[in-house]
Amino acid sequence: MKAVIFAGGVGTRLWPLSRKKSPKQFAKIIGDKSTLELAVERMLPEFNPEDIYVSTGKEYVERTHELLPNIPKENIIGEPAKRDNGSAVGLITAYLAKKFPNEPMVILWSDHLVKYEKTFKSAVLSAGKVVETDPNKMIFIGQKARFASDNLGWIETGDVAEVKEGTTFRRFAGFKYRPDEALAREYFQNSNFCWNLGYFVTTPAFLNSLFEKYAQDIFSVTEQITSKGSNDEFMKAMDELYPTLPEINFDKAILEKIPQECAYVVIEDIGWSDIGAWEALKEALAPRKNDNVLKGRTLVKESQDNLIYNYQQEKLVVAIDIEDLVVINTEDVLLVANKSSISKVKQVVESLYGTELENIT
Repeated sequence: MKAVIFAGGVGTRLWPLSRKKSPKQFAKIIGDKSTLELAVERMLPEFNPEDIYVSTGKEYVERTHELLPNIPKENIIGEPAKRDNGSAVGLITAYLAKKFPNEPMVILWSDHLVKYEKTFKSAVLSAGKVVETDPNKMIFIGQKARFASDNLGWIETGDVAEVKEGTTFRRFAGFKYRPDEALAREYFQNSNFCWNLGYFVTTPAFLNSLFEKYAQDIFSVTEQITSKGSNDEFMKAMDELYPTLPEINFDKAILEKIPQECAYVVIEDIGWSDIGAWEALKEALAPRKNDNVLKGRTLVKESQDNLIYNYQQEKLVVAIDIEDLVVINTEDVLLVANKSSISKVKQVVESLYGTELENIT
């Protein structure tokens, strides 16, 4: 079984830690490890390093290899241009379809936290067994909802299709994208709904056939790139052809069009959180809502429900009588914001483009 971890993007929602030169997937956000390192480690030892692939930007290939020395360098696929995750998934799918067409693969993302790794891996491996039996199947791994989120996508499921190795596989009944608050509460109270994580197990051949059917503009280009015989030819084709691919989200390109009968859903509590933004990281790491989440040299008095990350060891960050704040101290930027205002960080970063401060974005 193969694992593909997508580690592209800049991650402006985690600025000022995440920058163009050193995006979020390389930053030490949880303990002393990056989310990319954690994403790879949670697949071991069930997956051999040579069975793990990483999709990232071309400019980050060397950094990725330094961070993950056990992953063969040829398994790190560097995209020469940003073309959204629809084209990124299409490329790696076409690449693996040439090498391992009917071997199960799991698609994962590097900026997530998974607390219950044993449950997660059990679901992935069981899904792999189902796909071995039926290579034309896609199995989504969903998180049992912890609250009525109106900021996440949801999956609706039907009745139980089968049970394999203790894992229950339900029939797929469709996606529900970012419902309003009232609808999110309905979904939360209904056991047929779960959070959509973007994790799924299938075969490269089947997913590639979906690109051929539903996204010919991606398929035709990725087929040209991956048909090249030598590595030099492949890299040349990547540089020339990959930038011509459309900028389209994978959900819109493929998942919204997949027939319901082609998919199953596994709903588990794997302790998943999307930690691509500071307020999400706070929710994921705090045992209780009012607890502070701290990193580095900090001294906090009479304060609650804050995330304070200090990346300057020679400086002490002191907080007194504060609540509901995000405080991020780096060498050249100090960010202070209400947790509810973190969505505005991206706007701030974009406003710095083309100015004398662009070097800190």
